[in-house]
Amino acid sequence: MAESEEDVQGEESTIIEEGGEPFDVIIVGAGAAGVGVAIALGQAGIEKLLLVDRDTVGSSFASWPEETRFITPSFPSNSIGMLDLNSIAIGVSPAFSMRVEHPTGQEYASHLQDLAGYFELPLLEDTNVLDIQKEGDLFVIETEHITLEAKNVVWAAGEYQYPSLDLFDGSEHCRHTSSVAKYGDLEGDDFLIIGGYESGIDAAYHLAKCGKKVSVFDMNGPWEEASSDPSVALSTFSFERMEHPSFGENVKLFAETTIESVRFENGVYEVKTQDGKTFHSNVQPLLASGFDGSHKFVSHLFEQREDGFPSLTERDESTILPGMFLCGPSVRHDGHIFCFIFKYRQRFAIVAQAIASSLDLPTEEFVDAYKSWGMYLDDLSCCGQECLTC
Repeated sequence: MAESEEDVQGEESTIIEEGGEPFDVIIVGAGAAGVGVAIALGQAGIEKLLLVDRDTVGSSFASWPEETRFITPSFPSNSIGMLDLNSIAIGVSPAFSMRVEHPTGQEYASHLQDLAGYFELPLLEDTNVLDIQKEGDLFVIETEHITLEAKNVVWAAGEYQYPSLDLFDGSEHCRHTSSVAKYGDLEGDDFLIIGGYESGIDAAYHLAKCGKKVSVFDMNGPWEEASSDPSVALSTFSFERMEHPSFGENVKLFAETTIESVRFENGVYEVKTQDGKTFHSNVQPLLASGFDGSHKFVSHLFEQREDGFPSLTERDESTILPGMFLCGPSVRHDGHIFCFIFKYRQRFAIVAQAIASSLDLPTEEFVDAYKSWGMYLDDLSCCGQECLTC
């Protein structure tokens, strides 16, 4: 049951009463990045922290389409010192607790909620952050009901609530895959999917299994990409599912096909490509175009790279505003893309160490523990596509 406004305000009052002084750190976003870095901060010895979310812990995962599963496999490998790929904390294995190799979004949301409870993370849910500014040595975080202050802020709000929509003429006629509750409930027989990376192939797979005819258009064609980097090419999980008989029977893939426009007239959608081809369907086209990311909300707190992502120091801190950190899939360093959990989790301890050190807390044992689990990546020189050593 959702909390009433009075409940939320009461929770906020309790937090204020428990700490009249500014927080040492406030983390915005209670998804995988926010919960993971909050756990790391706690393990680094930081007690006065707060995790704030506009909804609830793991809510973005809970809103995935019902059929969608993690492309990365979970495996209980902690006993041999290898961390589960979908874990966000050292010594924790989602596979061991959930008994699922490729969890659904709903299952992973429950996992994050369990972790937040187990590690007793201080939470302020159902609290939408409206603005963040730095005044003197403190950050002032304005929400709908309360003003918070902190010495440091970690932006970990993620991507899923910020889909890419305005991509071409008529894109408003399409439906983004993030708004689909269940592919099996979609009506129609002939689907046009714009975007052929993971979410596009996922949609095509589930629709094809329901006997739907599907055409997938991508300006590149990640299913033809020779790279081993899953940020560029499709995952093994997706390639495996593309071998399903229903996929071969019902799905057509169009690589290097850029969409120019979508028109809707007399109940028919017309998708036109830049090379002049047209495709028609009575079913609303699906946009599998990825996400703009929440980092744009705090663009005033970071310098911008040429690609539009925040420019970061080697500690994932703003280059213009000390104490402002970034965690999650929007983290970029040079050409390295940290867009999956098993990538960006390696930076949690980097941020935690930086903040703990600024508070004069010892970090040697903490860093050694995270390094022993492969959760402390500070040497990015080894992170090429065919890296065999990191």
